[in-house]
Amino acid sequence: MAKLMCLCCIILTIAVVVSADGCDGDRQDMIRECGKYQKFPAEPKLAPSDACCAVWHKANIPCLCTGVTKEKEKIWCMEKVGYVANFCKKPFPHGYKCGSYTFPPLAQ
Repeated sequence: MAKLMCLCCIILTIAVVVSADGCDGDRQDMIRECGKYQKFPAEPKLAPSDACCAVWHKANIPCLCTGVTKEKEKIWCMEKVGYVANFCKKPFPHGYKCGSYTFPPLAQ
């Protein structure tokens, strides 16, 4: 019985660690490859690199958006985030909320 309890505790600990932040790797990749294209000031908007776009295509964007706080929005220009998403051909849907920012319709 003690072995079973110990095994359950180990499994529970692993599950908590793995699920604590399922997109931390995506977040680090995004910072490394796309950071310079998405930070303030809002202008100029620079075309992101192929490496940045590759990160955009594999990233779990809904997971990343749940981690966007008001403090992070002081660093990351959400308008530029939308620009990078559009440039990389993975735009946010109209009305999509990321942190406290709601993305407008795509400019035609």
